[in-house]
Amino acid sequence: RDFITVETSVNPGWLTLRANPVVSTIPDFYTSAVALDSKGNIYGFSQNQVLKLSPSGVVSVMAGSLGVSGNGDGTGSTARFETLDGLEVDASGNVYGIDRNNQRVRKITPLGVVTTFAGGANGYRDDTGRFARFSSPTDIAVDVSGNLYVADLGNHRIRKITPAGVVTTFAGSGSGSADGTGTEAQFYQPQGLAVDAAGNVYVADRGNHRIRKITPEGVVSTLAGSTQGTANGTGTSAQFNYPSDVSVDAAGNVYYSDHEAYSVRKITPEGVVSTLVGGERRGNLDGTGTAAAFQSPGKICTDTAGNIYLLDYSRVHKITREFSLSGDATGQLSGD
Repeated sequence: RDFITVETSVNPGWLTLRANPVVSTIPDFYTSAVALDSKGNIYGFSQNQVLKLSPSGVVSVMAGSLGVSGNGDGTGSTARFETLDGLEVDASGNVYGIDRNNQRVRKITPLGVVTTFAGGANGYRDDTGRFARFSSPTDIAVDVSGNLYVADLGNHRIRKITPAGVVTTFAGSGSGSADGTGTEAQFYQPQGLAVDAAGNVYVADRGNHRIRKITPEGVVSTLAGSTQGTANGTGTSAQFNYPSDVSVDAAGNVYYSDHEAYSVRKITPEGVVSTLVGGERRGNLDGTGTAAAFQSPGKICTDTAGNIYLLDYSRVHKITREFSLSGDATGQLSGD
């Protein structure tokens, strides 16, 4: 028999269930940043406008004016942006964006009202709102309490912004690679951030080729990575090649875009690193596992169903899982 039907409440040892990661491209949505909300909407930024893509495929403009740059607050098309590198959405549907060239964190309400939430000029200063200073911030993440975390790349620090707009240094003190608590720790060009349900912050420490973890108390450790390379492994035996961004799912698995390895890789809660998709070559190909190819993997995020969204240049790829069963039932079933 070539095909059989098996009905069982317990998975037999000869039958293997595999979850195969499949890469597809979201059509007609070009952006320099990507974020998700709990309703399945995708947010992006293109030609000085903040965009929203609904689950049904409808693209709308939340704020900004086509091709018009600047830094002005306002509502809808009266607001101005330079370029938003990082986006995040809170539980109320507010969108926060890193306006990197303007050294600011911008807030866009669901009604399109744009304000400057923190920052306003290049530098380093903990303060409130517009009096705080950042240097080339690149990414932003939000926790369940509404606190924001900013990857302050130029200052090699992770900054925290309370819902009231108070900016403090959460971790980091200057370029380096030391683990430690708060300002005892060091980063080198931290580029991407994610926060899990317990309030742990994960950092794509680009210049150090590492993924770092910061507890809610500010204790910084190295989750995985050590030196530049592409080797899979556990903890510091793994190697990364300029990780760009990081995301975490409900089970505590960390996914990150490995920019110069042209791949998306996975880190289990135990620190085991594997390549999920891409990595065999540079290119622009949808496909399954390592058959997929990317040009410049950047921002990454996950939805509540465990799907992964990856920004590759201006295209957004969606990584889903297709399940398959395989096994040899010869001699295992009655009647053989």
